[in-house]
Amino acid sequence: MNAFANADGSHRRAATRPTPAPAAVIQPARGRVPLWIKLAYTAFMAVLVPVYWTQYGPTNFLYFCDVALFLTLAGMWRENRLLISMAAVGILLPQMLWCVDFAAHLLGGKLTGMTGYMFDPARPLYLRGLSLFHGWLPFLLLFLVRRLGYEKRALPSWTSLGWALCLACFFLLPPAGQAHVSPRTPNNINYVFGFDDARPQSWMPQGLYLAAWMTALAVVAYLPTHWFLKRWGRS
Repeated sequence: MNAFANADGSHRRAATRPTPAPAAVIQPARGRVPLWIKLAYTAFMAVLVPVYWTQYGPTNFLYFCDVALFLTLAGMWRENRLLISMAAVGILLPQMLWCVDFAAHLLGGKLTGMTGYMFDPARPLYLRGLSLFHGWLPFLLLFLVRRLGYEKRALPSWTSLGWALCLACFFLLPPAGQAHVSPRTPNNINYVFGFDDARPQSWMPQGLYLAAWMTALAVVAYLPTHWFLKRWGRS
């Protein structure tokens, strides 16, 4: 009787003991970026940087979108959510507008004209192909923010950086309409002289326009994106 009871009791205790989960079904820790994405993105940057440097010159890398490319590269390898969040706050809304405008062109329409250069046969096809990063970068950043989380300090950090870039482009670089030795060298970088690269805007003093533009970037583009990303990147 006692032996039977002991055996039976041991059986019941074993049945109620929790079974450890097999290692194969354990989910990966949140916050890791797959290695293949890091390698693919790095390979893309290894092609884009020398090509853009040669074709457009070093000042081209002062565009918001190009700065975001470098922040994303560093943020991916370091898995630093502040760097990724800064890039997302800065370019998510403008690049989504780029995607919509590009789709409109593909369908035979016209929205803002900001992607008209993508359909210019005078531009080499490989340059237009590299510029397609405007279309996939915002979605990559959404994935990275979802994976790493969103850092609230991105709003003041990117706003400060964006304003510094605007001031540098306004005071140190050629304005809209100025000719260059190379026709591909950009001017009016980040639209600090207006939305027409052929001539500066003329409906208000240039300094007042710059202040209004910097304010609009913070209020219309960065702040709403910050609010969205706080929800999107929440654990």
